[in-house]
Amino acid sequence: MVLYILWSLTRMKCPYCAHEESKVLDSRPVEDGGAIRRRRECLECGRRFTTYERMDHVPVMVVKRDGRREPFDRTKILKGLVLACGKRPVSMDDLERIVTEVEREVMNRGDHEVSTMQIGALVMERLRRLDDVAYVRFASEHRRFRDVDMLVEEAETLKERKRREEELRDQVPLLTVEAGSTKPTQ
Repeated sequence: MVLYILWSLTRMKCPYCAHEESKVLDSRPVEDGGAIRRRRECLECGRRFTTYERMDHVPVMVVKRDGRREPFDRTKILKGLVLACGKRPVSMDDLERIVTEVEREVMNRGDHEVSTMQIGALVMERLRRLDDVAYVRFASEHRRFRDVDMLVEEAETLKERKRREEELRDQVPLLTVEAGSTKPTQ
């Protein structure tokens, strides 16, 4: 197995000239250790390119609204997020983090199938904390709002949720307990 991995690292096809040998210039973990990013240099043309090595999971099938099934594809989530966050102050790193968290949660469930509704809910849960406008944009597509009233209702629900979260943050605890103690301090 180790020999195969070493062989595969040097036998990566160059995207520019299709030569099959390259050398690894830099390797580092990304996605919280869920993948390895490698900078490579083609031994034929000398151009540099990046590859990612991820664990190969048993494929999770996504059940579409119409009942069709297709393999889970993280790039589809990222594309949806990019569209929802268009012209918003949200970084690609934040979007990649959301995709990685959603992918990890889906894979860790151990289910062989997941619905688009479940995936959308996971994305919206994280996007809501990141950007309100992007959240409403994503929700309008995911939940297929039929009219403006549904959009307004979602925006009002979001405002109410934010207000409650703010109230909880502003509350002062009645009793505090010091570390290592079982009695409250006054």
